[in-house]
Amino acid sequence: MHIEIWQWLLIGIAFCVFEIFVPSFTVLWFGLGAFVVAALAAILPLSLTIQLVIWAISTAGLAVAWFRYFKPRMLDKTKAGISREAAVGQIGTVIKPSAEHVRGIVRFSVPLLGEDEWPYLCEAPLVMGDRCKVIDVLGNALLIEKF
Repeated sequence: MHIEIWQWLLIGIAFCVFEIFVPSFTVLWFGLGAFVVAALAAILPLSLTIQLVIWAISTAGLAVAWFRYFKPRMLDKTKAGISREAAVGQIGTVIKPSAEHVRGIVRFSVPLLGEDEWPYLCEAPLVMGDRCKVIDVLGNALLIEKF
């Protein structure tokens, strides 16, 4: 039995399309491994056993490379999606008042979700030194009110 180049390409496409329906981001590596085998089989005459070994090694190598090296460098460093419950009700001090089209900065005595200074939005005008209370989290900024 021998698997042709076009069959490896179809296997790769099938796995990549299947990844759309499986949100675990693991099936993709099987598809990319099949593309590696197709590329090597186009250059070199490979037996079925060698093809399957290359597929297994390339799949494992690509998965390890992704989860160990590339994914950690692509972490979202924004504060979007932070725990709203941990922030609401905290008291801080305005250190930079907001201006037109510029968000102000509020500082907390104890870091709030890893940061001690946060941009804020407030309906009432605040001045430097005002104490304020967090009432909601809006993306990367806090909605506050005067305390």
